[in-house]
Amino acid sequence: MASGRILIIQNDATENLGLYEKFIRERVEVDVIHAYSLGAKAFPGTEGYSAFIVGPTPISANDVQKHQFLVKEWEYLSRVVGSGKPVLGVCCGGQMLARLLGAEVVKSPCKEVGGFIVTLTDAGSDDPLFHDFPRDVPVFQWHSDMFKVPSGGQLLARGDTCPIQAYTWKNVRGLIFHLEIDRHEADRWASAYPAELEAVGKTKVQVLEECRVKEPDMRRLAERLVNNFLALV
Repeated sequence: MASGRILIIQNDATENLGLYEKFIRERVEVDVIHAYSLGAKAFPGTEGYSAFIVGPTPISANDVQKHQFLVKEWEYLSRVVGSGKPVLGVCCGGQMLARLLGAEVVKSPCKEVGGFIVTLTDAGSDDPLFHDFPRDVPVFQWHSDMFKVPSGGQLLARGDTCPIQAYTWKNVRGLIFHLEIDRHEADRWASAYPAELEAVGKTKVQVLEECRVKEPDMRRLAERLVNNFLALV
């Protein structure tokens, strides 16, 4: 198991890292930076951390320059990636890292909200982040955009309605999907973003039920992913 301290960058008050943060706290020391409310304070140096997780936000990764806290985070993420230490980006966190690495972030062929299945590629099955994962992975989705795979990276997971679900590039891994969400978090998201439900033609009750059905498997896989991520350190 990893030693050292993990830094979680939380980019939105509603969207935290849920089960990922819980399981990491049970294993190692964790600092959480609320980037959206950091104000004039600086991000911490990268030297004191053994790995980094970049959380989601409803802000598009293509709109970084419109938000001062993301402009500051963008510069920090370049140092994080350059540290060579393991970095995991979740949803928009993965999209920002992909853009930082020169890849495009585009509209997903289909807006995804609710419970879905993603499939690991051969590279995904071989990647240590997904060690001991099933080929077909139950996940929770809430996104409109999709990252491209950075040049020199590999596609780790694909979906039927959104073909690029996860990538790896050297020390960086990005995921569009969520395993860290339980029905309570899904309830908060659905309450915060009712227009998103309307856009995909789903009710809050329907989305929460989709999460509930997949929650036991997602919880087990979220813990496994945390163990795998910490083993990269």
